[in-house]
Amino acid sequence: MTATLDRPATDSGPSHGLVGTWTLTRLALRRDRIVLPIWIVLLGIMPSTSSGTFETLYPTAAERAGLTASMGANPSLSLIYGPAFDLSTAGGFTAWRLGGFLALIVGLMAVFTVTRHTRAEEDSGRAELLASAVVGRYALLTAGVLVSAGASVLIGLVETGLMIGAKLPVEGSLALGAATTMTGLVFTAIAAVAVQVAEYSRTANGIGATAVGVAFLLRAVGDSTSDATWVSWLSPIGWAQQIRPFADERWWVFLLPLAATVVVGAAGYALLPRRDVGTGIIPPRPGPAEAAASLRSPFALAWRLHRGPLIGWLIGTAVCAAVFGSVASGIGDVVGESQQAKEIFQRLGGTDGLIDAFMAAMAGLFAMVIALYGVQSALRLRAEETAVRVEPLLATSVGRMRLLGSHLVFTFGGTALMMVVSGVLLGLSNGMRAGSVSDSVGDMVLASLAQLPAVWVITGLAVTLFGLAPKLSTAAWAIAGLALLLSLFGPVLNLPQAVVDASPFSHVPKLPAAEFTATPLVWLTGVAVVALVAGLMGWRRRDVG
Repeated sequence: MTATLDRPATDSGPSHGLVGTWTLTRLALRRDRIVLPIWIVLLGIMPSTSSGTFETLYPTAAERAGLTASMGANPSLSLIYGPAFDLSTAGGFTAWRLGGFLALIVGLMAVFTVTRHTRAEEDSGRAELLASAVVGRYALLTAGVLVSAGASVLIGLVETGLMIGAKLPVEGSLALGAATTMTGLVFTAIAAVAVQVAEYSRTANGIGATAVGVAFLLRAVGDSTSDATWVSWLSPIGWAQQIRPFADERWWVFLLPLAATVVVGAAGYALLPRRDVGTGIIPPRPGPAEAAASLRSPFALAWRLHRGPLIGWLIGTAVCAAVFGSVASGIGDVVGESQQAKEIFQRLGGTDGLIDAFMAAMAGLFAMVIALYGVQSALRLRAEETAVRVEPLLATSVGRMRLLGSHLVFTFGGTALMMVVSGVLLGLSNGMRAGSVSDSVGDMVLASLAQLPAVWVITGLAVTLFGLAPKLSTAAWAIAGLALLLSLFGPVLNLPQAVVDASPFSHVPKLPAAEFTATPLVWLTGVAVVALVAGLMGWRRRDVG
């Protein structure tokens, strides 16, 4: 006689789908225990730090009175910073100068964080391992969303608390902090959709970063074009600024990012069950059965891996350089009669005329940002290594040094190309307004190339970490970020020169506003070469993986 046992009922509701979420969230927080605090602290302290310089820059009421009218009437400044609502107070000036920038950066942070803990886990195969255990279908996505959302909330809280501590108005501080947080939540939701659509983390990051870029572009077009102001209302970054912190806050605007977060986030969760682990909603196109002869080499493979980011960075560099170069002629509106502001620009960019000082500062700024591409590109092979795609290559006739060298061509060559592009576009856009295109382009190309050794120092240190201490390779981002912060905020905060000099960018001659000096460029190049060689030697000797 046989008996039949009924299978116990399975809970198919949301609680079952979220089993293991807290464990995965703690794991994600442990993995990001260094990166996330850096994001939170750096973004959180920026508004209060910046507000402290307002009275120094514009100490008299007369200097502050005309700021809103003069800067608000300049379309180039509106394109970069957004609408000028009330620049007569420290809070209003800080919200105008940093509000859009904070929204942009927190949006990128949200995209990268969600992708890192969701789609990147699927790329590496760890998500499939987790799926074989007692983990709900929605647990991995929810963990990534919680980490990103939590970081966005903490950034807003730190901003608000420090601004209130700096004696800025409470309502304005709350509005600016909450605007930053809500922007992060919107792009967290967008990233939740991107990781369902794309099959690879690189593609998901690309979709998310493109969404951030489009949001900034819509905001810029709307704020700089009097006949199309409605366009900025299509952008989450535009919403953050339309809340108007420190300028008669409009609290109802928060309904827009809140609604977008709920709707877009729900779409991400709705798409998740429609795909298998490791796949995307949009499948990749099948490739040919055999690779073309031109692709059967390490260099060709490196080109395939680097071409997307390289082209994207080149386009972004060209667009931003054209925009910032066109603003140079209006820099006098920003500075006004403030001698302190002039001195800060001159500390950033030299002493030979305000516009030249501004252009020198822009060359340095682009170098610092392009150094981030150098780090990203230098660590590309590390990503391939952790995904176990390097060992099969090295099992063939491909040697280690040849493989790494193929990648480094795009790392160092790409940074050089971007510096040239930035110099050409900065000079061209400024020269077209000033009526001296050839001179301006030549000066700015030289100024940009002078920054290249400092860029290569940061890039070389990333290669060093990859070769000698691969598990610490992500520290290269911290090195690049610290160099950027010291160079940007050191002069503004009057930090000791010895502290500022920890950044390689502080040693570069500030062309075209200063005389050319070859000595620092020679020793910076030497440091970059030593760092590169150390990384190459470490890569040749260490174990793969």
